[in-house]
Amino acid sequence: MSDYGRAPSFGLSIDPSLQRLDEAFDLARRADELGLDLLAVQDHAYQPTHLDTWTLLTSLSATTRRITLMTDVADLQLRPPALLAKAASSLALINHGRVQLGVGGGPFPDAIAGMGARGRSGQEMVDYTEAAVEILERALRGGRVESGNDQHRVAYVAGPAAQRPPQVWVGAQKPKMLALVGRRAEGWISPLNIYVPPGEVPAKQKAIDAAAVAAGRDPNGIRRVYNVLGLIGHGSGPGIVGDAGVWTEFLATAVVELGFDTFVFWPVADTVAQLELFATDVVPAVRARVEELRSGA
Repeated sequence: MSDYGRAPSFGLSIDPSLQRLDEAFDLARRADELGLDLLAVQDHAYQPTHLDTWTLLTSLSATTRRITLMTDVADLQLRPPALLAKAASSLALINHGRVQLGVGGGPFPDAIAGMGARGRSGQEMVDYTEAAVEILERALRGGRVESGNDQHRVAYVAGPAAQRPPQVWVGAQKPKMLALVGRRAEGWISPLNIYVPPGEVPAKQKAIDAAAVAAGRDPNGIRRVYNVLGLIGHGSGPGIVGDAGVWTEFLATAVVELGFDTFVFWPVADTVAQLELFATDVVPAVRARVEELRSGA
């Protein structure tokens, strides 16, 4: 059992496809009204049907009032860390701190290279990601930044810094990247539940915790985010399929037994209706159920 004691948070994944642009704004406004905590946008710039993630996030930010925006996750090989920190800080200054920064090494090196960047893989990608995360965390706080390694290095003055700098959460699932999360990042973003099923989570959490302890860090200070795909209701499809009770028990158990504190919902059907069910039927029930489980009721 791994329960890090955080109150659970909940978000919605927004599809960045051009053909779903109107829906993206409708969902963002409604998620904001319903009290969700996060809007998450994936970052695959090499997809010709996808809008630019930062442009979309900025526009969504302007149409919402309180919800936080996050990249899920930004491709570090296409978005060099010094410029990514500048973009994230700028948005955080404009929207009063409603930004979290999910990042990753980039899963498709050939596609990355096709856009003119160096498509690293294996140990080179891990080393580059470590340098990028260190640069990001320093740059987001402003001031002189001299950091990096053989894969990437900077020496400049960062700023302007937001009063509430975005945290850096790293998407990872393999041992070396999980160890990087533990020793360096402020949070772990797990891939979708269809790629990292619940049975695989405990070993990954243990790997993060072990690396954190070895680096002199408190594992309890690391956020844990689960991207959860599925359908609320009756039907069929990938991921979790079931009524609100099934979802409630799954997510509450994922908090108190798997160690997650944040869930990003990826609906596979009618997204507007699924958002309503998630926010009104599932989210409050999960919060209540987590309290029950933690109290031993």
